[in-house]
Amino acid sequence: MKHPEEGKENSESIGAVQQTSWVKAAVMLTLASKLKRDDGLKGSRTSATASDSTRRVSVRDRLLVKEVAELEANLPCTCKVHFPDPNKLHCFQLTVSPDEGYYQGGKFQFETEVPDAYNMVPPKVRCLTRIWHPNITETGEICLSLLREHSIDGTGWAPTRTLKDVVWGLNSLFTDLLNFDDPLNIEAAEHHLRDKVGWGQEVLAGVFGKEEDFRNKVEDYIKRYAR
Repeated sequence: MKHPEEGKENSESIGAVQQTSWVKAAVMLTLASKLKRDDGLKGSRTSATASDSTRRVSVRDRLLVKEVAELEANLPCTCKVHFPDPNKLHCFQLTVSPDEGYYQGGKFQFETEVPDAYNMVPPKVRCLTRIWHPNITETGEICLSLLREHSIDGTGWAPTRTLKDVVWGLNSLFTDLLNFDDPLNIEAAEHHLRDKVGWGQEVLAGVFGKEEDFRNKVEDYIKRYAR
């Protein structure tokens, strides 16, 4: 027969176990509720981010409808634009075929991608044609002021600029904006400088007829890569 005190201890023990179980259950419910609440907040943030991105794309696309129409109506005669997918105006290709200067006779392809944050940031442009040029590297990077997001001289990108400005700027890299004094491809610029110095020495010496080595290399690249 159990002693009354022993029964009391058993009851207290069972009560303690039940109380512990209730505490654990309460903690689990609280954690579950918090996780659910956190997931909800995370979902809201994700949804808000997606919504912001959608709004930016919408603004960009509305701008592009207007700007592409303006661009096509004002293309330089040496330029052609091509949209691989007419429903994606933010991706297009430009072909520049200079009709004067060093690069006359070549066809140079550029790939343009307009980012979601346009027109607060400039389009991203890369030259697809290998070229010997002081302002374009052989791997396609381009040095053009208006494509710079930040420029200390005030000639960089601004929201007031448009795709027409970009295309006219790229076209001018073969004529007016061809810049040997502030090169991206330093080797090409130095090559041109050596020719210039050498030609001056020939004139002083009264010797003529030697072809410019820089021009020869440009023409060789055109024959090999830009037809």
